[in-house]
Amino acid sequence: MKIAFVGKGGSGKTTLAALFSRYLAHAGAPTLAIDADINQHLAAALGATEEEAVMLPAMGDALPDIKEYLRGDNPRISSAAAMVKTTPPGRGSRLLRISEDNPVYDSLARAVGGVRLMVTGPFATEDLGVACYHSKVGAVELVLNHLVDGPGEYVVVDMTAGADSFASGLFTRFDRTFLVCEPTLRSVGVYRQYAGYASEYGVRVDVVGNKVEDASDVEFLRENVGGDLIGWLGRSSYVKSAERGHPQPIEALEEVNRAVLARLKGAVDMTRKDWATYSAQAAEFHLRNASAWANAKTGEDLAHQIDPDFVLGLPVSN
Repeated sequence: MKIAFVGKGGSGKTTLAALFSRYLAHAGAPTLAIDADINQHLAAALGATEEEAVMLPAMGDALPDIKEYLRGDNPRISSAAAMVKTTPPGRGSRLLRISEDNPVYDSLARAVGGVRLMVTGPFATEDLGVACYHSKVGAVELVLNHLVDGPGEYVVVDMTAGADSFASGLFTRFDRTFLVCEPTLRSVGVYRQYAGYASEYGVRVDVVGNKVEDASDVEFLRENVGGDLIGWLGRSSYVKSAERGHPQPIEALEEVNRAVLARLKGAVDMTRKDWATYSAQAAEFHLRNASAWANAKTGEDLAHQIDPDFVLGLPVSN
């Protein structure tokens, strides 16, 4: 299953993404975590030191190599340079699987806190005024478009804050989306904006309350997000210790908060995998991007890259 953690900046989505990733990995589930936030803090939340986090290789820097590998011998893709962030796989493309070893993981993935982690890389000084962070996040979209996850396997992505992910089709690349929401009007506002956009594409958004201190906080969330509230976490000495540079084993997390992680996993495991819709939405957003900017950039009609007989995750005849 592919899982996104979204929410207002400062809501705790990175903390929740890290806790959930560690919870899954500790249970023995094959887990790949990806930091797709402009503020790159997932490695630290997983237990990396500042020095270790800085040394992690960036997906954004390796985008040409990622494209070259994923292209394989797909005859519909003329070159790696003709691939864009929305290019879907087809017959001949190389696909990624969570538990395997491959050149993409070898060069970009590192074990942090017991979790296999990849990061987009920070928005660097040389990017200021000349680049958009979505070009870095494009590496994540391309990887997710080519990633086949099986039963009991998980991809956890810490997304950009707010509704920034709607600048591309990245928000449709997940089987389950958890929006982390503080009991505040601003946080609820982000939920309403995100849920409104997502509903148009059948993207289910579950709300995870965070920084909940008392019953009035729970009541506020219930009044404002209704049945989308799947659970909530209270203030945590475990999280405070980790944020002060003293991470502990995931088993040390408070029992009531571990129960919330178990509830999230249960919801994910009950989600029906819909490869046909996943592939159809990939094609839809690829056509949108092709006509909006990518055809002009590459000098090709990128609609040709869509293989109409290919559905990711399902057998296809050659």
